Amino acid sequence: MEELQLQFKESLCVSSTGTFVVNVTQTSYQAEENQNITLEWTFSTRRDTSLSSISTICFLFTEGRSYVLFHLNEGVESPESQDPEFAGRVHWDKDVLTEGRLTLHVSRLRTNDSGFYRCDILVRSDGTNSRRCWLNVTAATHWNKPETPNTGRHKPETPNTGRRGRIGLYLAFALVSVLLALIGCVLLNFRRQAASEQGSASGTDKLK
Repeated sequence: MEELQLQFKESLCVSSTGTFVVNVTQTSYQAEENQNITLEWTFSTRRDTSLSSISTICFLFTEGRSYVLFHLNEGVESPESQDPEFAGRVHWDKDVLTEGRLTLHVSRLRTNDSGFYRCDILVRSDGTNSRRCWLNVTAATHWNKPETPNTGRHKPETPNTGRRGRIGLYLAFALVSVLLALIGCVLLNFRRQAASEQGSASGTDKLK
């Protein structure tokens, strides 16, 4: 990677004018894994800036190491310089490059894609400069899906319906209890009356 950076710097044959400016459209980005994101740098250009006069090399710097994200040599992409971690995951907009916009689309993000992204941009006869931005990729959050409503014939019991059902059950239980008590009283009175009649009959027999 150091050799690649050295070659990139040595490719500037004309000294910088001091007016070549590179900026980032955002200084920090936030995304989840498996999402896609667009990183963009802007730089000063002239009307006659050609694609072949533009070269750039972009890096990802993490805590563990650094990666070559994208390499463009005189308007031609150099995929052989790209780190395998980003193979097939980085695309750029060719049409807007001569307008002073370097747009990189990074797909299928991973959590280890988090870090500082820096692009060194060189425009021949104008100069070279660089800027960096921060990307934080977090693990995807899987929320529990809400239960689907019951679409069958039996609708879920609403609170009022359940309350009325419980009250009806209590009333039925109370009514049965009252009926059982009344039946018990009737049977008890019947037994007492039968016992009284039996006692009267026994007393009459003794008198005879």
